[in-house]
Amino acid sequence: MATKTLAQWATNLSPSSLPASVRQAAVKSLYNYIGCAIGGSNHPAVTKAYDALSPFFGPATSSLYGSKGAVKTDAQHAALLNGIASHVHDYDDTHLATIIHPTGPVASAVLAYAEYKGSITGPEVLCALTAGIEASCKIGLAVWPEHYDIGWHITSSTGSVGAAVGVGKLMKLSEEQMAHAIGLAAVQVVGLREMFGSDTKSFHPGRAAQSGLLAALLAEKGYTSSPQALEAKRGWANVVAGGGTPKLEHYLSELGQKWEIEANAFKPFPCGIVCHPAIDGCIQLHQELQSKGLKPALIQKIEARVHPLVIELTSKRTPKDGLESKFSVFHGAAVGLLYGKAGPAQYADEVVRDQTVIDIRDKIDATADESLAADETYLTLYFADGSKLEKHTKHAVGSLEVPMSEEQLTEKFVDQAALVLSEGARQASDAAWKISEATDVAEVLRML
Repeated sequence: MATKTLAQWATNLSPSSLPASVRQAAVKSLYNYIGCAIGGSNHPAVTKAYDALSPFFGPATSSLYGSKGAVKTDAQHAALLNGIASHVHDYDDTHLATIIHPTGPVASAVLAYAEYKGSITGPEVLCALTAGIEASCKIGLAVWPEHYDIGWHITSSTGSVGAAVGVGKLMKLSEEQMAHAIGLAAVQVVGLREMFGSDTKSFHPGRAAQSGLLAALLAEKGYTSSPQALEAKRGWANVVAGGGTPKLEHYLSELGQKWEIEANAFKPFPCGIVCHPAIDGCIQLHQELQSKGLKPALIQKIEARVHPLVIELTSKRTPKDGLESKFSVFHGAAVGLLYGKAGPAQYADEVVRDQTVIDIRDKIDATADESLAADETYLTLYFADGSKLEKHTKHAVGSLEVPMSEEQLTEKFVDQAALVLSEGARQASDAAWKISEATDVAEVLRML
């Protein structure tokens, strides 16, 4: 019944049925996504993919955000390339209960189709986005954590289903067609954690977006799949559950009651979210060092007590480039201490290889503490004279307890978009905030 339950709920969802808090969460998720997609648009992972695939582009219907000259391509390739761009800096949103980055796959597909189709309103896009995010996160919860532990990249392995549901909403698929779209998406499982630190990590959500769009297009034309694609003995959940017992019925029964999009958080730092508490603490310590007239070079040793996932996921002590540094709590903490910030500029290749950063990085000792919450850390700086500075971060900025404000989200958007659009970043930000009110989303997307 799980596939039918999801298809039925998604088909019946309407813009007017979204609670105000859910709608606002969707607005923020979409806004944050657009900033990340623009900010990542000129990354080598995107330009290499563009160069490889451009000979095969179809009719130019859908925009590549941040591209010079308002470049367009067919919707399928736009979904792929914008999906890569949105994730390449690891700056996108995070559903903290599953560490799914849900908006990238769904929004990349939904917006590419909306621009292709035309005459689709902002409220319709928000409804489709919400449906897709709920689908991704609910099925993700059903197989968490075993699915992730065995090695799947849960953002993309659930994202194709979310993208199919989102696009299916815009297509106004019937319940039966939506179920087939879910099944078609479920067979296109993509994403291995082994790829973290390489170009392929960001390929995952892009491919999930493309796969979900493909699934909805096929279903619209009568292409069939199993009506039990998610729950069958050899269906998606049991195959990818990693030995665990899927809880599909439990989580899908919460659809429309408990909204996962409201548990979606936004990153203040472009790296693995598990090391954000350490970075936040180091930025606070940077400010204390400045107030005391102390230089980071005087530090002899830095001890960090962190959640065990920090060690599991971000323990690259000697990252070779910016992509690898996103999985190094040592690099994040070092730039936080040195510069008092950890934005895209602090994850550039040249910063990763800077000797001053390396010297601080080498002084950091991180140990796992199972008693800590995922957004908590303890830091201690030791100096040659025997003195020390301590910092306990109970909830890192960007957590649900300390969420980023709209002002902080705007600053984040403009900072990364300015690296691509220069003086046009503020205009893009203003347009992105208003997309939910558009009478035709395609007109706004062309401005990005």
